[in-house]
Parts: sequence; C-alpha cells; structure tokens
Amino acid sequence: MAPTIPRMTARELKAALHDGGEIALLDAREEVVFGARHLLMASCLPLGRVEVLADDMVPRRSARVVWCDDGEGLAARAAERMAALGYSDVSLLEGGVTGWERAGYRVYSGVHVPSKAFAEVVEHEAGTPWITAEALKAMMDDGSDIAILDSRSYEEFHTNSIPTATSVPGAELVYRFKELIPSPATTVVVNCGGRTRSIIGAQALINAGVPNKVVSLKDGTMAWHLAGYEVVRGAMRRAPDVSPAAAAAAREAAQAVAARFAIPRIDAATLAGWRREADTRTLYVLDVRMPEEYQASHVVGMRSAPGGQLVQETDNYLATWGARVVLVDDDGVRATMTASWLKQMGWTDIAVMSLADVPGERVAGPHRPNVLGLAAGEVDVITAEALEARIAAGDAAVVDLAYSKAYRKGHIPRAWFSTRTRLAEALSTITDAGPLVLTSPFGSLARLAAADLAGRTDRRILVLAGGTQAWVAAGYPLETGEGRLADTADDVWLPARERGGDREAAMRAYLAWEIDLVNQMASDDDQRFQVAGRA
Repeated sequence: MAPTIPRMTARELKAALHDGGEIALLDAREEVVFGARHLLMASCLPLGRVEVLADDMVPRRSARVVWCDDGEGLAARAAERMAALGYSDVSLLEGGVTGWERAGYRVYSGVHVPSKAFAEVVEHEAGTPWITAEALKAMMDDGSDIAILDSRSYEEFHTNSIPTATSVPGAELVYRFKELIPSPATTVVVNCGGRTRSIIGAQALINAGVPNKVVSLKDGTMAWHLAGYEVVRGAMRRAPDVSPAAAAAAREAAQAVAARFAIPRIDAATLAGWRREADTRTLYVLDVRMPEEYQASHVVGMRSAPGGQLVQETDNYLATWGARVVLVDDDGVRATMTASWLKQMGWTDIAVMSLADVPGERVAGPHRPNVLGLAAGEVDVITAEALEARIAAGDAAVVDLAYSKAYRKGHIPRAWFSTRTRLAEALSTITDAGPLVLTSPFGSLARLAAADLAGRTDRRILVLAGGTQAWVAAGYPLETGEGRLADTADDVWLPARERGGDREAAMRAYLAWEIDLVNQMASDDDQRFQVAGRA
C-alpha cells in the first residue's frame, strides 16, 4: 500500500522557505516542461530518475522534502516513491506551480535560474566591467594585447568558441591565471555562451586581485555570433599545467579571498564530526577539480562538481537549501574561489578542505551514483555479445533510456529513445520483433524501468548487462542523431544555439530573459543572495 503523502499549501511552503530550516523543493517534471514554469527555489528531479539522483541531491533521509508539478500527477508519484525509499519527511505542494502563482507568488521560466540570476545581481552590485563583441573584434583587428579566456566546460568550448580563445573553465581561472597571463599589461576578456559564467569568471579574477584589466564579454559567444563574426568549431586550446610559482601566486590570491568572505578551511577531524551528524544535518562533500582529474583519482562516494559548473548549475548539485557544504580540491584555490560564490549565493555554512586530508579509498573513473531501490526486483539480462547477434538477426527491440542529448550523441544501432516515466505508453510505437531490451548508460536506470513494466506488457523484457557502456567496451559501434524517438525528447533543456528554427531569435530572447532576472530578484524575497559590492 502506498504511503499517504501530506499536503502543504503555497503559504505553508512560503513560510517553510523562510523558517531557517533545511528544505528540498523538488519538481518531478522533465526539464523542458520544468523550464517553462517553475518555482525559483525548486530543483528539477524528474520522476523517472528519482532512484538514480535522490541520494546525490538529497542525501539525508530525514530532510524536509516538498514535491511539486503543475497538475500532471507526477509529483504525487515521486513523493510516494521517495517515501518508499526511506525518506521520512516528504510532502506535496497543494495546487502545484499554478497554486503557488494563484497565491500571489512569482514563477520563473528557464533552467538554473538561481545561478543565472545570481550572476546578474553580481554584475549589478559589483559593477563587473564588460566589453561588447564589436569592441572586442576591433581590438583583435588592431592587434591589441588581449587574451580571451572561455570559462565554460571544455566540451562547450570545443563545440563553439571565439577565435584565439583558450578554454579555462570557471574555477580554473584564478588557479591558472599567472601561467596563462604573465604580463600585467594584457587585457583579459572572459567569455561564456551567454552571460553567467562570463560575469562570474571576470569578477572572480577581479576579486582575486589580478593586476590586469579584466572584463566580461557582454552576452558571450551569442553576441559574437549575432554580430556576424566567425565562431570556431572544434577548438582545442587549453590552459597549460601550473608551475610552482604560478600555483603559489594563485594560493596567495585565494587566501585573500578566503579572508574577505570568511571561508573556513577544515581538517579531517572536523569532517568526521560533520559526517557523524549527517543524519540530522545534510552534508554535501564535492570535488571541484577538473573532470579529468576526478576521473584519474577521487575518493569513493565523493561527487564531481567542477567549480565553474557548480556555480552555474547549483540546483543540480545542492537541492537541500540550508545544508552544510564542503568543497574539496588539491591546490587550495579552486575550492576557495567556488566557495566564495556559493556563500554569496546563500550557502552560508560552507567550508573548504584539501583532498589529501579526506579519508577514504581512492578510485578512478566517473562518478557512479548510489542508485536506490535496485534490490527491489530481479530482471533478466542479456550480454552485449548476445544483443549484437539478436540485432543482426532482427530479433530485438532496443530502448535507450539515456538523456536525449546523450542518445543523439551515440546510441546502439536501431535503438529507440524513451524516458522512463513514459516508457509504458511508448511501447505502442515500438513494433520491432523480438524481446524488449532496455539499456541506459550503466544499466541501472534500465533495471528500474524493467521492474516498472512488470505486468504492463506481454513482451519479454531484458536488460543489457552493464548498459550502453558495456556495448562500447565490447567494441560495438554507436549510431548518432535523433534516430528513433518513441517518446517526446523533453528531458533536456537545450541552449538556443542547439535548437531548431530561428536560432538567432532564440538567442536574443534568451539574453533578454537573463538580463531581466536582476529586476525580478529585486522583488522576490525567496532568493538568499548576499552579494559583495565593489571591493
């Protein structure tokens, strides 16, 4: 019997957001639907990924959790599922997003709104200087002494960038600055795709006291594209390794930032004490180094959260407002710079720590989330080798439950795409002969989906052992592109440059939306920003 989930009115939720206690506000819809209308403080955790993401996003089982949607019925199912997984304080927002709005409270469009709004407030309060695309192009044409630093992830930089730019993802800027920019006479331009990471990156360098003139590129690569200038595809220029002298300079700068923003550095004993209290106080411990550093070696159970992305997508990593946060690095710079931003964003109980002081086994590879509920039911599996033979014989209907963006990037030949939430409804589209074979990147989501289908179809259901990763490891090829969509691909909010239709119009609309966030924040008392003004 499903547990009875208590309801919370909009006014009760409003009070809960301001009572000083921890709270996780979760929206059970897919990201595109979430992005159309949602609450400011909500994190998107789709129903189909509750078991996969809940432990990362809401690690404390007794945390206060409120689920919402906009009348689709997904939040109630997510709340019941979460309660069944052992979460003890789960409730449902009565009336959902529309009920919140009818109570007189604001709703927002877009994704990662707290992070993006924060950057706009930073620019407004700190007076972060900027340069237009046209002015930057003129300086480049004149041969001026400038350096363009792209603060997005390397993957985004590689997809599209400004000529001569170097990839220096967010938290790396201060750490690698001296190695990159030896002359104080060089004008430094920090860019991203739009605005957020340009502003945060430029202001980080200014806060760190670099001697150079630093500006953000107003509206980023979108502005560059809209001005009609060349956008580079496939750029590979990355920041060099850091010399001892440059690392020492970066640490000195970070120490000054830590003092200014009162960022404590903790030791193993303090962390151990906080972990003992993790049943009553939520604790996040995040590794803010570069993804490749994390994959080379990290502490078991510690999630990768590269500093720049953590500030850009805070709601994906820290869903429990009011939690303790510990950021870890191996240089004393990246964690401190990231913490300085999170503290101003409202994460006041934040500390940094050296990776060398964190106890635990070291392993290589990507982060593997603690998937809940996997032991609930057994499933029949098929190996990659056996699946390849079945596909060749036309005797398998493969369904990939990866994110649609990952599906487009590469999927098993002839595989269908579906979200887990709507898989049962998608089956009517999937008419291939043979058993239904479910896959996902590592296989966990596919196993959960197989259990969902029990009793809902007469078809034999198999799960690809080890998921799509095992298929690739066995040496089999992937297809790219949209392929075969058995379900609406509304699970990933695409940036303007990746959408169909009039991309330039989408870019202009996005930039106007982001710029207006600073005005919306001025009248929304839910935001917790404590932005430092001009130093």
